[in-house]
Amino acid sequence: MVGPGSLVIIGVVALLIFGPKKLPELGKAAGSTLREFKNATKGLADDDDDSKNKDAK
Repeated sequence: MVGPGSLVIIGVVALLIFGPKKLPELGKAAGSTLREFKNATKGLADDDDDSKNKDAK
């Protein structure tokens, strides 16, 4: 499991690599990517449920 010390080290390394100006942009891009992925997988799960319901009838 990732502890608070590990998160601090990861944050410092990311800050050194990308810089303070680029880091918020990367966070925003990562958030939108995760949101898209969640919506896409939700659609797949809904499609699966619909096909199972049709087979049961």
